[in-house]
Amino acid sequence: MAWIWMLLAAAAVLLWAVSLGRVLSSSSPSCLPPNPPFLSSRRGGRMSRNVLLVLAHPDDESMFFTPTILFLKSKGHTIHILCMSQGNADGLGNIRKEELYLACATLKISAEHVKVLDHPKLQDGFHEKWDHGLLAELTMAQAQLWDIDTIVTFDSHGISGHPNHSDVHHGICNLLRDNGQGHIEAWGLVSLNIFRKYSGPVDIWLSSFILSLRSKQPFHTLVNNSPSRSFEAMAAHKSQWVWFRRLFVLFSSYTYINVLQKI
Repeated sequence: MAWIWMLLAAAAVLLWAVSLGRVLSSSSPSCLPPNPPFLSSRRGGRMSRNVLLVLAHPDDESMFFTPTILFLKSKGHTIHILCMSQGNADGLGNIRKEELYLACATLKISAEHVKVLDHPKLQDGFHEKWDHGLLAELTMAQAQLWDIDTIVTFDSHGISGHPNHSDVHHGICNLLRDNGQGHIEAWGLVSLNIFRKYSGPVDIWLSSFILSLRSKQPFHTLVNNSPSRSFEAMAAHKSQWVWFRRLFVLFSSYTYINVLQKI
């Protein structure tokens, strides 16, 4: 019986290595399927987009969205970040806010393109219910200020199941509904089941295939050819960079790929 477990372990290690090799094989961040590439169409007469990444807390950008950020930067799109809270659940809000700016600098996003809110009705916490109308209003105000044409955020499950993440998604849905989706399109980062979530680079083989079978909405898989950038960005969040988050970044498929589905 022991040899069977040894064989399975060796197969798992081999699959991980082959998958990581597939992720690292590209010279730049890539998109699956390659045609049409993500955000390839013109908006407002220009090829490049003004993209707003809407987060719930500092470190969401590094823990979940790094493949998307690196892909968009590689294609010349301008990235702005709107973080709906300072992440003050443990009284570290001011520290976490500054850590977000440091992480964004690591990802080549200028401080002028980052906005962190501290609204009394949008405080960090599993038991804090965020008003979807207020989220839509605040997002639209920032979108108009930055001339945003594309929004990227969480899907309805919120990746980790955090209710603040899900509330942000529903706030963006309110924004799209109230404005008839007009000149803004929105994409949500797809939540994965626990097996795929902690399969690391192995999920590259599963994402496009599974979603192609069940998805009615357009989707893209963005591959991070430099996973070390995720570690560098997350390490900027020193107050959060504890051992279990280091393991999360290593084994999380969100370090290696992002599956985005149109909202």
